[in-house]
Amino acid sequence: MLYWVIKILVTPLMRVLWRVRVEGRANVPKSGPVILAANHRSFLDSVFIPAVLFRRVTFVAKAEYFDSKKTAWFFRGVGQIPIRREGGSASERALESAIEVLEGDGVFGIYPEGTRTRDGLMHRGHTGVARLALRSGATIVPVGLIGTDAIQPVDTKMPRFFKKVVIKFGEPLDYEHYRGRENDHLALRDIADEIMFELQQLTGYEYVDTYATKKAEDVPTEPVRLAS
Repeated sequence: MLYWVIKILVTPLMRVLWRVRVEGRANVPKSGPVILAANHRSFLDSVFIPAVLFRRVTFVAKAEYFDSKKTAWFFRGVGQIPIRREGGSASERALESAIEVLEGDGVFGIYPEGTRTRDGLMHRGHTGVARLALRSGATIVPVGLIGTDAIQPVDTKMPRFFKKVVIKFGEPLDYEHYRGRENDHLALRDIADEIMFELQQLTGYEYVDTYATKKAEDVPTEPVRLAS
């Protein structure tokens, strides 16, 4: 209930505070399990995506948000799933929770890059999104976010108002031919790379073939585009 209350309050306010343009919303199936795989540029990405869709969207959130009484009520109320960055069994439990959302014909949002970009570039995707898709059989819809980092850059507390945001929903991706290969690293890598290619095409952001968690000195000086 809290999710829909917040959505009803936030959506019209968002339209007043920012210039939001949505493209391809019809590409999100009206029913059935869906994974929204988006590039990640701002904390507000997880606000903008649900605000422009009619279906409920569930994301994972840092476990630290659930440890604080100031934020725990909000994240629990909107159905977010806690995950600890150190990995291990906590991450596996988050994956299982995500599968439960999809098995209930829900919509699950995920950022294949794993964290927000700090250099403005698009980074290599992790294979967790591919494993999740193959285990659940859910449809993947790529979501390109443009301009959200101008609203609230990394490490800033207050958003900037009246900026332009573009949210592009790409055509659904079908990986049925990979079913049964959820433990095949090459298959998972192919899927993750294809998703990042689609996101690069949707946004036009330059791509580097390193993870966003890598140190800046590890990033190639020349951005490269994913091949089709």
